[in-house]
Amino acid sequence: MSLRLATFNVENLMNRFDFSGFRNQLRQDRTLALFEIKSEAEYRALEQARAIAHSDDTRQLTALAIAATRADIICMQEVDNIEALKAFEYGYLFKMVGHGYRQKYTTSGNDSRGIDVALMMRDETADGQPIEFIRMTSHAHLTYGDLGLHTPELAALGQEPHERIFRRDCLEIDLKVGGKPLTLYLVHFKSMGGARNGLDGRQATMPIRFAEAKAVRHIIEARFGRGRTADKRWAICGDFNDYQQKVVIEGEGASDTRFEVQNEAGSCLEVLLEDGFCENVVKRRPEMDRWTLYHTRGPQERHLCQLDYILLSPAWARTNAAAIPDIIRNGQPWRTPFPPGQEVERFPRAGWDRPKASDHCPVAITLDMV
Repeated sequence: MSLRLATFNVENLMNRFDFSGFRNQLRQDRTLALFEIKSEAEYRALEQARAIAHSDDTRQLTALAIAATRADIICMQEVDNIEALKAFEYGYLFKMVGHGYRQKYTTSGNDSRGIDVALMMRDETADGQPIEFIRMTSHAHLTYGDLGLHTPELAALGQEPHERIFRRDCLEIDLKVGGKPLTLYLVHFKSMGGARNGLDGRQATMPIRFAEAKAVRHIIEARFGRGRTADKRWAICGDFNDYQQKVVIEGEGASDTRFEVQNEAGSCLEVLLEDGFCENVVKRRPEMDRWTLYHTRGPQERHLCQLDYILLSPAWARTNAAAIPDIIRNGQPWRTPFPPGQEVERFPRAGWDRPKASDHCPVAITLDMV
């Protein structure tokens, strides 16, 4: 009996309009920035038109990417709410996979924009085993003080002990697959943002992600017992907004593009991967072929990196030692440079920069439920 598990940051699956760009240019879409807009009422009308026109192609591509995972269970990030998820599944995904993901779960987390983690799953696996929802537990309420995780580094960022650890949530979902228990932890860690205080965005926000990773580990150890987590069947799935390696891209033209793997000195992933607490199964792929996102701030700053993870408990990883995850890159825009030999056929109507399925790529893996 096997299970197909996936994770995907679907990039702003919203069912409401964001008008904040009228007063905050950093939140304004670049299309509207081309035009002289004289009033907030005019801005609102144009933003609604832009968002609706842009969303149809985008969500067709998002649905194609999800369909390509062939997942029985898909963990998602950047979902507005259950209504947005239902509308997307019914209006787009249903047209590609039929009566597939009938079960949907999410809850409100801490994100200021209202984007949450979520889960969609089939009623049964591809080989006919039932998938049963048991319970769902949010940990969005936990503070640094609750878990003793407040540090001088967090204080320097203006984080107080009473503030919440998770920027979204660590959503704990208990299931049974073919009668066998499985626990999933859905996460979406603090984003990097831009440079500040003399540090790049990744380093400046690193203390928050370290705290989030420590909190996830604490939750799992509290659930199963410290020192007894290795023999249980669980996985952490989501967007960690961090990486241990990146593929640096240099050169100016297609014929001159060079790719080089570069290791990072520190990452919040260390908290979860050290001492064999769990395994990043994407590391089973070649170093150059682990990326799930293309990052660029112009020609002088370009790299590919893994931000999206399926971390398996030691027992589950051990019984699936030969399983290699897939990374679905067909929904990437044409501007994304692919290392030699990795090129894929893009989904129809994918644009140079947009529309695209998401800025992230789905990760999926087939696992035996031994």
